[in-house]
Amino acid sequence: MTSRLLQRSLGSPDYDGIRQALRDGTSTPVISVRGLEVRVAVLPLFTHDGRQAVRVSSTQPLTHVLVGVDSATGTDVTLLVPEVNAPRVLTLESRDDAGLVGSAQVTISPQRKWSVFVVHHSHLDIGYTDPQGTVLRHHLDYLDAALRLAEETASWPDDAKFRWTVESSMPALKWLAARPAEQVDAFAALAREGVIEVTALPFQLHTEACSTEELYRQLRFTSQLQRRHGFATRSAMHTDVPGAVVGLVDALNAAGVRYLAAAHNWAGRSVPYLHGGDKLTRPFRWRAPSGNEVLVWFTDTPHGMAYMEGNTVGLTDSYELADDLLPRYLSALASRGYPYGPGTFGWQGPDAPREPYELDVLHLRVQGAHADNAGPSIVPASIARRWNEQWAFPRLRSAVNSDFFEHVEERYLDRLAVHEGDWTDWWADGLGSGARPLGYVRRAQSALRVAETLHTLAGADATELVDEAYDKVALFNEHTWGAANPWEDAEEAGDSGGLQWTRKSSGAYDAQDDAADLLHAATRRFAAALSGETPGPLASFAVFNPGTRARTDVVRAFLPRDVVPVDVPIALVDARTGERVAHHEEYVDPVDWPTRPIGRHLRAVVPDIAGYGYARIDVVPGESQAPEPVELDLGGVIENEFYRVAYDVREGYISSIFDKTAGRELVNGDAAAGFGQYVYDRYATAPHFNHLSGHVGAHDRTLLGDRAIGRNATIVKAQRTAVGEKLVVELQGKGVDWLRTTVELHHGVARLDLTYQLAKQGTPAKEAVFLAFPFASGPPTAWELTGGVGGPDVPQVPGSAAYMLPIRHWIAFDDPELTIAWATLEAPLVQLGTIHMPYAPFPPTLDREDGTVYSWALNNIWDTNFPAQQQGETTFRYAVMSAAGVEGRRLGALAASGLTEPFVGALLEGPAEAAARAYVSVDHPDVLVTSIGRAGAERVVRLQSLAAEPVEVTVGLPGLLRARVSAGLAHELEPAEVTGESVNVRLPACGVAAVWGTCE
Repeated sequence: MTSRLLQRSLGSPDYDGIRQALRDGTSTPVISVRGLEVRVAVLPLFTHDGRQAVRVSSTQPLTHVLVGVDSATGTDVTLLVPEVNAPRVLTLESRDDAGLVGSAQVTISPQRKWSVFVVHHSHLDIGYTDPQGTVLRHHLDYLDAALRLAEETASWPDDAKFRWTVESSMPALKWLAARPAEQVDAFAALAREGVIEVTALPFQLHTEACSTEELYRQLRFTSQLQRRHGFATRSAMHTDVPGAVVGLVDALNAAGVRYLAAAHNWAGRSVPYLHGGDKLTRPFRWRAPSGNEVLVWFTDTPHGMAYMEGNTVGLTDSYELADDLLPRYLSALASRGYPYGPGTFGWQGPDAPREPYELDVLHLRVQGAHADNAGPSIVPASIARRWNEQWAFPRLRSAVNSDFFEHVEERYLDRLAVHEGDWTDWWADGLGSGARPLGYVRRAQSALRVAETLHTLAGADATELVDEAYDKVALFNEHTWGAANPWEDAEEAGDSGGLQWTRKSSGAYDAQDDAADLLHAATRRFAAALSGETPGPLASFAVFNPGTRARTDVVRAFLPRDVVPVDVPIALVDARTGERVAHHEEYVDPVDWPTRPIGRHLRAVVPDIAGYGYARIDVVPGESQAPEPVELDLGGVIENEFYRVAYDVREGYISSIFDKTAGRELVNGDAAAGFGQYVYDRYATAPHFNHLSGHVGAHDRTLLGDRAIGRNATIVKAQRTAVGEKLVVELQGKGVDWLRTTVELHHGVARLDLTYQLAKQGTPAKEAVFLAFPFASGPPTAWELTGGVGGPDVPQVPGSAAYMLPIRHWIAFDDPELTIAWATLEAPLVQLGTIHMPYAPFPPTLDREDGTVYSWALNNIWDTNFPAQQQGETTFRYAVMSAAGVEGRRLGALAASGLTEPFVGALLEGPAEAAARAYVSVDHPDVLVTSIGRAGAERVVRLQSLAAEPVEVTVGLPGLLRARVSAGLAHELEPAEVTGESVNVRLPACGVAAVWGTCE
């Protein structure tokens, strides 16, 4: 079979078919006799002498005559008529050697005079088409070629000069660091002239996987390029990934970037046109709650062409093909919005009508070939040169990305639609395909904030190391999670799945290790900075709270044998009050663990530590050794002052969480799934078929091949210690070798902690794992996003993904009597109210229950770009809190804090002089301190607001002498008045700011 036959047989995108569909869809049959057909298209083509074009095509060569105007012979001819400003009817006669074949009346209508900005770039997949290193080296070669092509065309007309947009800045940064000075100077000169543009994003990110600080740090190089090379970064490109977080708007603004070109690849898995996407006009103004905006262009077809728009209409092939197809494409846009009908690209999906495109200016991407990671080509510039010699309109301009936006901003800004909120990513479900490394990365994101803070408080500047670790985190969050065929294990090209995933996942583990190393070092530095020289107790710990709010929580710390011998009984004393602090000890026996430090792991609940402050806990001689755990009845009930939790062993889930303070049950006992129940789905689709999930439609539950739950629960541990009570339950379940649930309540802590560990079996069969959390509540009212807060009444960009949510850490349920908060550490994907089929249009498989959260812990539903299977021990942690009279956003942040900002126990070499200290304070309950960094002699306090409205906050820094404030995390610093070691800061709605303070 030929490759063309294979393409057509298997339904993959076939450019011949796509192009023919465009021809057919933009022309009208006017003569049909004896099997011969003549079609006419009135097109937006204008000559320099004021005529416009009519294309006539026939199934055999004929002479086509517009009577009294023009004629030509062939199967595809262009006839020219004087430009019309109102419809004009002409007679078309088609003749062969024997005479007249047929005639028809043809209406010549006025046409737009288009300006087309042809933006030449290469879509950067770090992987997919080849192993990552190979891809990056190729992209550096492309920049060498771009310089040569720019020089080659320097004398061409300005609109036709070769121009190159560096879609993702990482290759440019690597290139600038690796090339001789004269080449770097030439590159910088071309960038200043607007021949080359470096855009803002380092690579194409799953932005919903990023933390807010990570997102901002990935844009830090923009100021470096301006400072070192003298050119500004004015625009960003967001390519392939169909969606982005609302926080991206503020982050781009903080970097001085006002323009965003998005090219969404629907790949058949996305149906934005069923969720308002058909109403999303382009370009549009994307506005964050802060009021910041970016001007957005997005490529747009209902079933997936993304960044291949220009290639499809011939702009990378030849002038002749572009001359045929580009005017048709523009005509289609002007008449029906979507130029191509359903099924044209091989993906499933219904028709998606939309209003015609309104403007006469177009942003059209091209790549050097019909492939990801394609290099630069002189062909688009050559076509533009010849085109503009031949035609007055459309006018083609070989452009860089920001050229188009400046044109639109100057002429059309006030008439553009404004859309607000999150642009939820349809590909976020792929994050569940690498659950273990993703969990490591999310832990690293939390640890890095704490590590930088403790280094800063210890007087050390760890900025460079922290930035490098964040870069590794972001590289994992880059959108290429696997090869084109990820199940293969070749050494090169798109079958190098094994190699690519090894490197990708190892980057996540490296990032977590780096974060752990930095936190380890920061804890020691912080302890050394606090340690006094006067003799004191046996030992002391500074227990640091890295959260914003004062709280009571558990601390885990290690007391080495060489500091206090393990046979010496100890007690813990709160140096603030002199009160004993109950603790639990676990001894590291050298017989059992000869490869680990010997001593005692201590666990204690320390009350009321100020946010970003510490309390000193002294180790003093005790009367006796710490008591051993008390074995509880195996009936499955544990409790503390705040909650009583019951586990149903027969059913394999938590049957009750009773809030003692509110006198209210938190679990919906009538829900379809039990609380914390393991749900395993298998789908009746085959693995190892590239893009299969894009060809499959699911309109009911037919493709849900199997659904199973965790069974045969056994309580293997039920204990009470000095710090709380704990249940450990082991279950059996499909898809895993074993499944373990740990349920914990700590004395004095109003939070339920849940840990799920599972040993995942690897299988290529299509599967998903959910953990169910049905609350006795109404629907969620708010949830945390990167750089924002979502909710059912919070605006979203039309066309956002609707069946799932990628959240940061928490979801809140508000009702007049009780607020409930649910938090997750490792698993960001959730489905609310039901479990959906993972194939478009994503129908539900269960009746909707408003209060149920399904944590979508892992899946392997993708057939390309994401791992084909996953296995190994994987951990998922969750927390639940409830309180009366607490706004949901605040309780959500507090619940997440127990997971993402655990107390740090720093062992002191000598007792700190102060029993307690707070390093920063904020007086608004909706404003969080995310970290404290260092810039030269200044401390940088980073703030994030959860409030839906602008707020004023007073930030206190002990010893503050001078302060500057930025509206972003590092942009446009303004002096601020210091009053009594504090400064007032205004934060926009859901916005960020930073205080740069000089302290004593």
